[in-house]
Amino acid sequence: MIPAVDHAYRLYEPRKFSPVAGPNSIERPSIESSKRGVAPADLLLVASLFALTAMLVHLAAPTGVHSPQQRHTRPVDSGGAGGAVVAAVKPGWRLALHSRPNGQSVGILGSRTAYGGPLTLPVVRKRGDWLGVITAAMPNGRLGWVKSEPGALAFGRVQLELETDLSRQLLRVWSHGRVVRRIRVGVGRPGTSTPTGRFSITDKMPGKNLGPYYGCCLLALSGNQPHPPPGWSGGARLAIHGGAYGAVSAGCLHASTADLRYLMRRVRLGTQIVIHA
Repeated sequence: MIPAVDHAYRLYEPRKFSPVAGPNSIERPSIESSKRGVAPADLLLVASLFALTAMLVHLAAPTGVHSPQQRHTRPVDSGGAGGAVVAAVKPGWRLALHSRPNGQSVGILGSRTAYGGPLTLPVVRKRGDWLGVITAAMPNGRLGWVKSEPGALAFGRVQLELETDLSRQLLRVWSHGRVVRRIRVGVGRPGTSTPTGRFSITDKMPGKNLGPYYGCCLLALSGNQPHPPPGWSGGARLAIHGGAYGAVSAGCLHASTADLRYLMRRVRLGTQIVIHA
């Protein structure tokens, strides 16, 4: 799990405000441990609403068992030629994050993650001008909802999706309905097993900036470890980084240097990852 930065649930970012925003930006920083013990080791309305609506096309449920989208929440248009829709908060903007459309505000999203990268959110639902997004600021399995403020979001698409089969200790990289790479991974050990669900890649960072136990590189996930090791006082964020194979971690996924460098090159922020048993 990744070491915590700043307060575990809030990160101040001195930027200009949108009319609906407040002064604090939220995103949950993190956790990990490996065979070395509990030391930190494993540890993201366009111009026209019509244009946005055209981008957010919901696909019918799949009929086969060939892609990871059939499990958990389906991404928007992830299987289409255009890829899955992501939204980046533009610099200088803040958006209120809600538990549901027109529901209670649970915090503020700025343009940067807790680790300093550009905040890029997968858009998996749409209700009017409300967007359901995957964010580290929400508990595992819960969507956050933001209202599309004119000019606040930049929309794009990502072409890949990741899937991790914990029982096989295998990560698959999917592109347009087919597997383009298979990656052996280490997974959470008993008691601190890797949480299942649909998450996203929030940050990509050099491992050396965080510590030698992370290997060359690290891809932070939006998911959190609900069962940290006893005595752990860091954050709870999960990640993909270097480490041993087997069921050895405190929840993070371990991969080889070659595979990590591949993921760093090919996987864009906001890419979704399905983790299942």
